[in-house]
Amino acid sequence: MKDRAGQQPPWTPRPVDTEDVKVPESLYALIEVLAENAHDNWARRRLSEGWRYGPCRSDSEKTHPLLIPYADLSHEEQEADRVLALETVKLILRYGYTLHEPAHEVRGDPAGTLHPGSSGHAPHGCDQE
Repeated sequence: MKDRAGQQPPWTPRPVDTEDVKVPESLYALIEVLAENAHDNWARRRLSEGWRYGPCRSDSEKTHPLLIPYADLSHEEQEADRVLALETVKLILRYGYTLHEPAHEVRGDPAGTLHPGSSGHAPHGCDQE
């Protein structure tokens, strides 16, 4: 909601405190899958809206440098998706839900990331619009 001058009112984000939530090592493979899936969902939505890859982000041209496979993202860009996935898992655990490693391979996991015993391109010189 904007005020009469068209400005957003002040807002202070208040995420649930998950700092003390311990994530079992067995869930880090899931966190990586969630991070990649989040990127893929974002990219699919952008592509369906007519966006395409471009070396610089341009809202008017609908180009974005991150419309590339997750594996081709810079470590920093992958890490941003991982942080979102990690905080989501920590929130689930904070609220008392349980997550555990599957007892068998997961269908639809071609990389074999989610099975028992698993382990767990940057833009340059572009002006942001």
